[in-house]
Amino acid sequence: MKILYCNCTYAKVVPADVKKDVLRRLCDSGQAFDAVADLCDMSARKDAALRKIAEGGDTKIAACYPRAVKWLFHAAGTPLPSEGVDVLNMREDSAEDIAKELLA
Repeated sequence: MKILYCNCTYAKVVPADVKKDVLRRLCDSGQAFDAVADLCDMSARKDAALRKIAEGGDTKIAACYPRAVKWLFHAAGTPLPSEGVDVLNMREDSAEDIAKELLA
């Protein structure tokens, strides 16, 4: 299972304390993960890295609303598969809950 962390740098819709705490817990875990500055920006630029993520197999994505993340990939022409990808909502869930899911 791969882990992708979105810092939501430009949208600023995810609470800063949640982002920082999730990132700290990921770093402290010693588990490998990828981090991106902003999935929204990547989608707008149709970044080729989105295709790699979409085709990369089982992945957990820490970002914002699952429906929004799915549409970002769709808008970039690289829809996420219907199975094998879990999107965790840092906008509404606690850092503790997100970290537990990511590191389970």
